[in-house]
Amino acid sequence: MIDFEHDEQLIATHLGDDYGRFLNSIIPPVFMNSLHVLDSIESYTGAAPASRYFYGRVSNPTVEIVEQKVAAMEHGKYAVVFASGMAASAAAVMTVCNPGDHIICVKNSYIKGFIEKFCVKKQGMTATFVGGTDLQEFEDAVRPNTKLIVIESPVSLTFSLQDIRGVAAIAKKNGIKTYIDNSYCTPIFQNPLDLGIDMVMHTASKYLGGHSDIIGGVLVSNDEEFMKEIRDFRGSYGAIIGPMEAWLMMRGMRTLDVRLQRHQETALKVAHYLEANDHVSIVHYPGLESHPQYELMKSQQRGNCGLMSFEIDTKDDEAVYSFVRGLKIFQIGVSWGGFESLVCTPFMRSKDEQSAKDQGANSRMLVRIHCGLEGADNLIEDLENGFKNM
Repeated sequence: MIDFEHDEQLIATHLGDDYGRFLNSIIPPVFMNSLHVLDSIESYTGAAPASRYFYGRVSNPTVEIVEQKVAAMEHGKYAVVFASGMAASAAAVMTVCNPGDHIICVKNSYIKGFIEKFCVKKQGMTATFVGGTDLQEFEDAVRPNTKLIVIESPVSLTFSLQDIRGVAAIAKKNGIKTYIDNSYCTPIFQNPLDLGIDMVMHTASKYLGGHSDIIGGVLVSNDEEFMKEIRDFRGSYGAIIGPMEAWLMMRGMRTLDVRLQRHQETALKVAHYLEANDHVSIVHYPGLESHPQYELMKSQQRGNCGLMSFEIDTKDDEAVYSFVRGLKIFQIGVSWGGFESLVCTPFMRSKDEQSAKDQGANSRMLVRIHCGLEGADNLIEDLENGFKNM
């Protein structure tokens, strides 16, 4: 049976487009207006039902279509789209937590810096940062004032996983809200709400946008009252995504499934090449059977994306720099999730070897790559040239 509300491919391509509403246009228009005039003075004063659209800082028809699509793809009831992933993350934390509350967060989380620099230093909250691979870490970190557990599975530097069902069970037992960054897997490969998580965040500049041309973020949840608070927070802080960015995000979502399948296919070939390379000591990619959490990955994910890291078997910084200089297709960049291949060396900005180990790496010589859509053979040849340049 054709199911426009539950099939991810149909959701991305057609849900919410409502052809009759938009003059039978196959692509909904971009509503660039900053406001919508009201039908009557009664709707303005509240004596009559208010229009669903009245001011662009609060609501927009283009944004609403994207929210419908993301919510359905994540098997959620409600979604709120923001101007950035960080805005979405901040809204989640600030809506759940108050001064004096305690947060448990995985060490490599996207919002670790926000929690440390703003929530702890400015808002009087406390935080415990855990590696995340052992459920006992979460159990031991729980305090009477713990209000939120933040996870990101897989984490985006060393690609370790958390047991999502296990974390959700610990949180529910203690009355704690849970949050996950699902940007790596996207709704195509993982649905954390089905595993017991309360809210899911995506940075839309990654795979949801997919073309490296927007900044955006989204929160999804099944909790109606909580999401009303989130929507109010967005309006109060002026953090709504722009209509053009929302339209571009909608465009990206239409091809999300086919892009993710190709990113995964390419990345797995690259990961196998790296695993067999004498210059590489370890490859961090959950799609490899050698990954220590491969079975956990299969139990909660349906696939993996184009992002991975590996460690070059050297103690010489210059060897790693020479490797990167030898690359032509992989460009140096800190983001990922677009059509292009990228490379960075996150732990080499510091001479602190222990810091890298604290975050799950064996050494500072870790190289993170995003495998884009240039083709596996081309990327492997480029990596080979990088190794030769060492």
